[in-house]
Amino acid sequence: MLHKSILLSKKVKADIEHFVLTLFCFKKISKGQFRFVLFAFCILSFNAISQNNLAYYIQSAHQNNPIINENNNLNKINTLEEEHLKAIYIKPQTGLTGSFLFSPIITTDNNKLAIELNSTGADKYFGYDLGTTNGGQYQGLFNILQPLYGEKKFNIAKDQLKVSSEINLNNSKITAHDIERNITDQYLLCLVDLKQMQFAESMMQLIDSQRFILKKLVDASIYKQSDLVLLNIENQNFSALLANSKASYRRNLMDLNVLATITDTSLVNLEDLNLALLPSIENSAFAEKYRLDSMNIRAQQRIFELKYEPQVFAYGNAGLNATDVNIWPRRLGFSAGLTATYTLFDGNQKNINKNKNDIFIQSINFYKSKFETQNALRKAKILKELESFTERTAILEQQITDYKTLLNLYRKEIITGQISIVNYTTTLKNMALVQQNFNLLSAQKQSLINLYNYWNW
Repeated sequence: MLHKSILLSKKVKADIEHFVLTLFCFKKISKGQFRFVLFAFCILSFNAISQNNLAYYIQSAHQNNPIINENNNLNKINTLEEEHLKAIYIKPQTGLTGSFLFSPIITTDNNKLAIELNSTGADKYFGYDLGTTNGGQYQGLFNILQPLYGEKKFNIAKDQLKVSSEINLNNSKITAHDIERNITDQYLLCLVDLKQMQFAESMMQLIDSQRFILKKLVDASIYKQSDLVLLNIENQNFSALLANSKASYRRNLMDLNVLATITDTSLVNLEDLNLALLPSIENSAFAEKYRLDSMNIRAQQRIFELKYEPQVFAYGNAGLNATDVNIWPRRLGFSAGLTATYTLFDGNQKNINKNKNDIFIQSINFYKSKFETQNALRKAKILKELESFTERTAILEQQITDYKTLLNLYRKEIITGQISIVNYTTTLKNMALVQQNFNLLSAQKQSLINLYNYWNW
């Protein structure tokens, strides 16, 4: 909706370059130093001119938003998770195993009591059955397990991660879009107060100049002292308006800083804003959420169906595998083979889960259809409201122009003593009211344009 980058104006760039070029000529600095100084001035000027416009506050809010930061981190995690899935479905797993079991027996053969670690055929003994232990077991193996036909499964799992990343990215876009709307609305509130301050200051300047003239006319007995007092009172009214507007401006500006997470509490003059309606779009970016949700459900269904694919692994090991410690050097060897599992029947869970997900997708499509209908009506309503603002704004603008003309006429008539100061001050009050209504109406129009652009996305 708004340009996120703020560039230096051509005039500012030219002024900076001219200044530094002059420094370069007179101080005889090197070209490297010249580039550094020019870069430093560009940065300083960038900061100086950028901190009082809408794009600066939106950019700051984007950078400091925890939801956007979290979604960015989730996508980094998904990148790592892809490597994890590759290790599961494609890469071999290797490891070492060791097992040393000692199970001696006490024999009573030949009426002799003896302890044997590896019996050669004892008949009468106490201990574990030799058929299960043979006195011990000694293993030291290097093992390898290689998944077979895992590329397809990996791609399915990776597709689900890709959809998850797209959802995170889309959530960040929606959050950024929400930020733009909220920041812009708050910015417009600040502008209402700022324009009211500027108007009050201009009216006080006008009254000051008029008081100077009126004082001379009072001294010349053309006007009464009460007329001057009346004008002073009106000046105080505008002074109070200025103070109230300034307090409201500071409060709204601080709220704007809170939204944008800006710690600077200085009172800056914000640049004016003139929003325009964006061209109508056919496919709303809001609808992307529903498409991605449907894709995610389908991807999860494919992940669920992976357990119905044959699970095939090649495995092998090499090392020591013996039951007699005395002959272990001759028991070094290796083995290899295949292992496979396949689910034949599990109560028709595959179709049950698919039917459940189909219903979820139907609900998502229903939400999408309702949003598109509501959004079309919402935008049409806003456009209809904006039509009435054009006529109302034109009327108020004409009133302000007429009041300014009338004040200029009154100023001439005051010099000749042809008008009452009461009429003059009444005109000031009426003009102030019309100006306030105009400022509010202009802000409401800009806010409606901002709302339309928000939904027209």
